[in-house]
Amino acid sequence: MHDVGKVFSNGTVALGALSLDVREGEFLSLLGPSGCGKSTALRIMAGLAAPSSGTIAWPSSTINRRGLPEGDIGFVFQDPTLMPWQTVFGNVYLPLRLRGTGKAQARDIVMANLARVGLADFAHAYPRELSGGMKMRVSIARALVTQPKVLLLDEPFAALDEITRHKLNDDVLALWSQTGVTVIFVTHSVFESVYLSSRIVVMRGRPGQVFSDLAIAQPAVRGAAYRVSELYRANCQAVSDALQGAMQMAET
Repeated sequence: MHDVGKVFSNGTVALGALSLDVREGEFLSLLGPSGCGKSTALRIMAGLAAPSSGTIAWPSSTINRRGLPEGDIGFVFQDPTLMPWQTVFGNVYLPLRLRGTGKAQARDIVMANLARVGLADFAHAYPRELSGGMKMRVSIARALVTQPKVLLLDEPFAALDEITRHKLNDDVLALWSQTGVTVIFVTHSVFESVYLSSRIVVMRGRPGQVFSDLAIAQPAVRGAAYRVSELYRANCQAVSDALQGAMQMAET
């Protein structure tokens, strides 16, 4: 993203000359207070909103008429956004169905992605029969079924209880490791961003801009022990300090 700005029709300036380079294969979190433009930036990346100014470059991709990479993006919303009348299989199959892929041809890849999120045995269940965490796993499987190069997640675990949230954090890290997909994750949680990320961009607002860009030193394996380690505490302190600075700048 190069000098990307976004002004809404009511005159609100959500983003102001935001520049951000995302590297292939990294796990990048956008962190900041509510209203700083994190989700707006993510929606622009996904093509769900148009920038008012600036440009977005997608190296090594086939660009469609909207200036976006063809089939290279998966998006997970804060709400699972599942179709209640479709089974779990039907919900995950949807992106392939929209591409014109027949159900028989898609079956193996749909089931493989359900297995990745631990839901292969629930392929014939309906969303009403699932817990909140299971619904979110279906949403993640649906985003991965087209084998995207970039996976965008917009505060997907914000409404979940802490135990489920921790489990899904570990699941996302495992998927990232297995697939090599580039992940851009929006959150307002210092602790979640530090646990997940190889890099954290702290945003200030409004208008939203990069305040601090932090590389996060991580152990090879993360888990319960890491959450109580000195390294995790120190990382959280550094990120918390940066966030506090961004919030103070926004107030001046």
